[in-house]
Amino acid sequence: MVKLNMRRRKFCYFCENKIEKPDYKDERLLRRFVNERGKIIPRRISGNCARHQRKLTIAIKRARIMAIMAFESESFR
Repeated sequence: MVKLNMRRRKFCYFCENKIEKPDYKDERLLRRFVNERGKIIPRRISGNCARHQRKLTIAIKRARIMAIMAFESESFR
């Protein structure tokens, strides 16, 4: 019996690169974790650990409030 649903385990980007917490001013880093519609990519898809996913969510929300990132994409209005 061969398992067909074997997938490669995803690793946390922040743990791999030894980044303590994401910075809300680093737009290029935050864009990696937001889809084209402006939604935050969930942990099960991005592969982040729970601690870094919580910090990432806060950083993205701060960047949106500070107008560094858009709340949603312009093309889907």
